[in-house]
Amino acid sequence: MSTQLDNPVGREFAEALSRSKGEPAWLTSLRGEAAELAESLEWPKPEKIRIDRWNLTAFGEYAKPQALSSESELPEAAASLVSGDGALLVQRGSGTVLRRLPEELSARGVIFTDLETAAAEHPELVQKHLFQAIAKDENKLTALHAALWNGGVFLYVPKEVEIDVPLQALFYNDDASVSFAPHILIVAERHSRVTYVDNALTIGGGADAVHHSMIEVIAGDCAKVDVASIHQLGANVIDTTIRRAVLGSDARIQWVIGDLNDGNVLSDTLSVLKGNGSSSDAAVVSIGAGKQRMSLTTQAKHFGLNSDSNMVTRAVMKEEATAIINGITKIEKGATKANGVQTEKVLMLSPKARGDANPILLIDEDDVTAGHAASVGQVNPEQVYYLMSRGVTKAEAERLIIYGFLAPVVTEVPIDAVREQLQQLLERKLEA
Repeated sequence: MSTQLDNPVGREFAEALSRSKGEPAWLTSLRGEAAELAESLEWPKPEKIRIDRWNLTAFGEYAKPQALSSESELPEAAASLVSGDGALLVQRGSGTVLRRLPEELSARGVIFTDLETAAAEHPELVQKHLFQAIAKDENKLTALHAALWNGGVFLYVPKEVEIDVPLQALFYNDDASVSFAPHILIVAERHSRVTYVDNALTIGGGADAVHHSMIEVIAGDCAKVDVASIHQLGANVIDTTIRRAVLGSDARIQWVIGDLNDGNVLSDTLSVLKGNGSSSDAAVVSIGAGKQRMSLTTQAKHFGLNSDSNMVTRAVMKEEATAIINGITKIEKGATKANGVQTEKVLMLSPKARGDANPILLIDEDDVTAGHAASVGQVNPEQVYYLMSRGVTKAEAERLIIYGFLAPVVTEVPIDAVREQLQQLLERKLEA
């Protein structure tokens, strides 16, 4: 059985767990403080979904996994997601089991390791940036995560270092009783460039469990960061994932998110465009089935002059699944010449499926450009009829229309192997 945190994790528990792992004193203190905060904070309240009714406290117990010598020892479902022989980090359950960083990247000052190791070996970098993009006191979820996260990733790219080959992380759990809470921290110094890709999956079923993960991106002036993240967790797992990026002047981030889980989902992705000329592109794709409940929020907050954001979300709902899709563009006072565009579209394949698309523009500055588009509907019968008149079967016509609907997101994936992987996952879930 997974550990049920009916009473919030106390400071003593969090600090004892930290000390048992040999973590530095500053991190032990941070965890204890976060646990104490969690006692008085409330769960997040996303639009139109009562996540406080979900079993959010089934976090499981920390268990250190056994290291692997190579990816050949991975379960087949996990090994199939590893592409190439470049930089790779694998986390199983509560901890890292495999790390690989090519010598040429290490020689250029690139750090790619698990966050727990980085906290001990590179404290000056980790302590400076950890929980700066995501505040640990934002709500009960962020506080509990700050107290209990494990494994994770620390990716550091020095100034003026450009990496052409993607760095990949794989997070998998095959035991629902084990805590599964990776924290990813990416720091890209000025004029650097990097692509980071991760996959999260569960193998097998079991008791109720929660995968609570977070991604923080700190992008310096003129840095360019691409993040692709694909989740495929089981029906017994609640996926709560918060992503935040803070961008310097002329910095750029591209998010590609695949929320292809079988259980309930809370997904929240925010780009904070602090610097002048900063830009953010976010593409999200999701498929809901059964009685899934999903809250998918994409946000951009503009502070910098001439900052630019674009958000695209496409969701397909089957059977009795429900998705609440929020796009939020916030342009602060003083962010002149900012441009924010968003599109949310939901395709429903069943009369019992539900999709709400909520475009929200919050603008406190006059000299800006902002726009939104949203649609919710079923497969267009006229399109089906047209394809059938060209000799295509009805089933194949509907399939082609669905894939065409999802294509604007799938084509944004920056790596061929990952794009093919995402396409296969979409086909599996649509045809299930």
